[in-house]
Amino acid sequence: MMRTKTASRLRKGLLVIAAVSLVSSATTVAAVADPPHDTPGRGSKDRALQKSLDALVREDKFPAAFAWVREGGRTSSLVSGSARLHEQVPVPHDGYVRAGSNTKTFTAVVVLQLVAEGKVSMDEPIETYLPAVVRGKGIDGRKITVRQLLQHTSGLPNYTEHIGLENFTEIQHRFFHPRDLLDAALAHPAEFAPGAKWKYSNTNYLLAGMLIEKVTERPVQEQITERVIRKAGLRHTSWPQPGDQSVPRPHARGYALSSPKNGKVIDATRLDPSWGGAAGQMISTPSDLAKFARLLLDGKLLAPEQLAEMRKTVDAPLMPGWRYGLGIFSIPLSCGGVYWGHGGDIDGYETRGGATDDGRSVGLAVTALPGTFGDAEKSAKAVVSATDTAFCN
Repeated sequence: MMRTKTASRLRKGLLVIAAVSLVSSATTVAAVADPPHDTPGRGSKDRALQKSLDALVREDKFPAAFAWVREGGRTSSLVSGSARLHEQVPVPHDGYVRAGSNTKTFTAVVVLQLVAEGKVSMDEPIETYLPAVVRGKGIDGRKITVRQLLQHTSGLPNYTEHIGLENFTEIQHRFFHPRDLLDAALAHPAEFAPGAKWKYSNTNYLLAGMLIEKVTERPVQEQITERVIRKAGLRHTSWPQPGDQSVPRPHARGYALSSPKNGKVIDATRLDPSWGGAAGQMISTPSDLAKFARLLLDGKLLAPEQLAEMRKTVDAPLMPGWRYGLGIFSIPLSCGGVYWGHGGDIDGYETRGGATDDGRSVGLAVTALPGTFGDAEKSAKAVVSATDTAFCN
């Protein structure tokens, strides 16, 4: 699907953002009702971010880019580009997007809640909860802990590398069962011994979802909805039900390459997200993702002990200074300090953002993956830079 090394990593579920545009950049900053609860913003901070969003469309060729920012009691919603490729259609403020790997943070929160309830132990082998499930060449669930799953230090192969995602049109409307995804991963050898190093693998969160279901005896999507989405009051966040391939309105359409061979760009808005599962299936909006990060850091979703565990990080060498905790990244800011968040990529949409300890929160999205329209590495860095601008300027 994408040919550069950076794009290949992104396609496997790592989260660095990119950009696209085939449209002239129609830009706005607006004050509207819920969503997105924003206020008119035309100060220097909004102008700097608007300029970054415009550049994502004009220079990096994303069809649309949009952001939601809160600092103190002030919020802003900004958009650029068009909601449809080759047309001039206004981009909805705070529109719905596929949230991709942001789902992992929600999954991690539920696991940590179960830890607080005494139903799961972080340093217990996954074998305790899923007996004889995690087996393969160099793979033994008796040697992989729950913590290593949530921290991406398990050494498990990444199932998204082995289910044909590079040929998007072949899997766009295909339903995947979690066990099929796990089997695809376990057919390949371990990449390293548990705890030896860090490497992002969606298989870790596939298993975390299976752990939740085994311990609670309820579907993972139900547990995430009741324990996190409703508790946080996220009115525009949901887990698509089996067979639901739609994105709620309003939304800007998302685009993807049909395959690496023909390079044809197609509308990817409708797809079956079941291959994402507990690692990346959810739908949300920039404001809801930012609100979730804010409530998480403020201790509204986890007990202090579990939040502290979540924030214990290891080096995650995707970009300089990046570190990973339990379902959450710590990412350095050019203005000092870090923000905590995850981000996500799934065909059609790329999301970034999170929250800082001093009260800032950001949600930012573009409507294609890196490499869909231009240089993947350049556009990935451009989205990271735009997110930094949202936090810093």
